[in-house]
Amino acid sequence: MALQQSVCGFTVMIFLLCTGCHSQMPACGRVQVNTRIVGGQEAAPGMWPWQAVLFSNGEFSCGGSLITNQWVLTAAHCLSIEDLNTTSVQLGAQNRTSDPNAESRTLEDIVCHPDYDSDTYNNDVCLLKLSAPVQFNQYIQPVCLASQSSTFHDGTSSWVTGFGDNGFGYSPDVLQEVNVPIVGPNRCRCYYGDSNEITDNMLCAGLENGGKDSCQGDSGGPLVILRDSTWIQGGVVSFGQGCAQPEKPGVYARVSEYQDWISQTVTGMEPSFVTYWMGGMDMDQHFMCSTMEPPIVTPTPTDDTLFGGAEHLSHFTHILSLSALAVLLHVFVGSM
Repeated sequence: MALQQSVCGFTVMIFLLCTGCHSQMPACGRVQVNTRIVGGQEAAPGMWPWQAVLFSNGEFSCGGSLITNQWVLTAAHCLSIEDLNTTSVQLGAQNRTSDPNAESRTLEDIVCHPDYDSDTYNNDVCLLKLSAPVQFNQYIQPVCLASQSSTFHDGTSSWVTGFGDNGFGYSPDVLQEVNVPIVGPNRCRCYYGDSNEITDNMLCAGLENGGKDSCQGDSGGPLVILRDSTWIQGGVVSFGQGCAQPEKPGVYARVSEYQDWISQTVTGMEPSFVTYWMGGMDMDQHFMCSTMEPPIVTPTPTDDTLFGGAEHLSHFTHILSLSALAVLLHVFVGSM
């Protein structure tokens, strides 16, 4: 993760509809402490109370998000059913190595999406059933999930949290947060250069010039969008080409595509799905891949003659220069 950055977006109409909300399920996506985002790289305690941390054989491995009192959503590439007896989940931690507010659970079950493709990362989602439910408090709360009718326009501000690589080769102990805009599917496919690589089951987010992104170790963690005082999870950290590279946004499993599968898999308390719908025009619908070839960069000439740098001139400048030379020659010959 890197420093957070505010992203200015379009003024749009946004509507929230809650489906699957039940009396036994508290209001999802609510933060009970620190009612505003704080500046800097580290997240404030209790700011992201649904953040989960996965440990494999005692070693930090991935992130996740609490969606009910006994189920965690994460990425399928983080683990498989073979890891059932060696995986534990930590909740409520702002510091993953030592935090008095943290609770740990082993796993009762691991259910990864049956159509997960480890080569393409399509359907990169997995559900973890904790060995025992957790009690909700100001540091442990469930997140709302984006329903299947949700839309996230290009430029929508989102937040990603995790304990992954911070870009300097190590994973910090303190939870990190980063603010990145959603990148529309047309633009994302152009950036990745392969229309088949980015599927409808994926969501992209990142800065065009890079510099802010999720990274190794953040996998499985949540990408969330704020509406009023409610946080809605739109994505699960999945993959990317490097970290924070220009025109290579992070790619996330699109949560809204898995409402039916999640609802059919989760037992006990049911998760809350919220429809995040944006009115107005999505500029990504009109985005076209650039057909221009990148400019050819040539070494700076070592000579200082008038035309030493002619290779950097435009075609128009070439024509203008040759025309001026012809006029000079004509005047010179005419005077003889």
